[in-house]
Amino acid sequence: MVTSDVEKADAPTIAERDTLSKRESGVTSASPMRLRMESFIKSKQEEIVRELEQLDGTRFTVDKWERPNGGGGITCVLQDGKVFEKAGVNTSIVYGSLPRPAIAKMRINHKALDPDVESLEFFAAGLSMVLHPHNPMAPTVHLNYRYFETANADGTPNAWWFGGGTDLTPSYLFDEDAIHFHRTIKDACDAHDKGYFPRFKKWCDEYFNVKHRHETRGVGGIFFDDLDQEEKDQEQLFSFVQDCLDAFLPSYMPIIRRRKDMPYTEKEKAWQQLRRGRYVEFNLVHDRGTAFGLQTPGARIESILMSLPLTARWQYMHEPEKGSREERMVSVLQKPVDWV
Repeated sequence: MVTSDVEKADAPTIAERDTLSKRESGVTSASPMRLRMESFIKSKQEEIVRELEQLDGTRFTVDKWERPNGGGGITCVLQDGKVFEKAGVNTSIVYGSLPRPAIAKMRINHKALDPDVESLEFFAAGLSMVLHPHNPMAPTVHLNYRYFETANADGTPNAWWFGGGTDLTPSYLFDEDAIHFHRTIKDACDAHDKGYFPRFKKWCDEYFNVKHRHETRGVGGIFFDDLDQEEKDQEQLFSFVQDCLDAFLPSYMPIIRRRKDMPYTEKEKAWQQLRRGRYVEFNLVHDRGTAFGLQTPGARIESILMSLPLTARWQYMHEPEKGSREERMVSVLQKPVDWV
């Protein structure tokens, strides 16, 4: 037993294994999925930041950080730009250890997890993004794609899954924008499974729901979680997530270019601030990712709360005028629409 404990103590962590692997061989198609996902999201972060900087004419502030037990991240934030009041494009790589109670909780959705161990090493990688434009005619957009893996003592995967999605949150509704956004995402989904888009669009409407207001946060998109080998094999799901992330720029850039310079009034700006208040309410009250981040020891609070707008407004007992564009926006949020 003493020998076994010593061997276990001397065994390299998956963070140490991955650092050595990247140093010796780089990341190739034969690398573990966790390294391939890390490489992919970092390359997409660079591409998206480059496109947004071109559009805005303002540079992102790049904050690179490391975690003591392995991993780290790159937080790219733009504030008070020409187009975006606040924009964040973040990658995070997290290594850690799951205690037995957390393993038991996760086994509800992932039977491959070993229930008889006291702890499991885990790896999580994700790209998250929120863009809040100045112009109330231009919609806020959110995106997050992630990969989670637990590892055995020898570094091989114990269980794994993908999650993520993207959704559009306008203050003023332009049907053509919602249709374009959903159609672009649907094309990416349909290339892998015709059932994905209707299933994940419904999931999005149900998840991004400000329950205490009885309305959705925005006009939807797609959302999914816990996709593992019971769904499809790992390579198929990785390809699906790659195509979804590749679809972001084509889904949003035409919309922001159309709306960023439209004229607007002070009243319309005030309405945008009220809608942003609802955005804050969802993120702080209902979003599982925010709650998980805030409860994680050593979490970077600034990165977790990056998704919140720079400004927002709460007005007591506010009701939109009857027959107004604002009232139509609320009616769509109260009863989600199938845009494609």
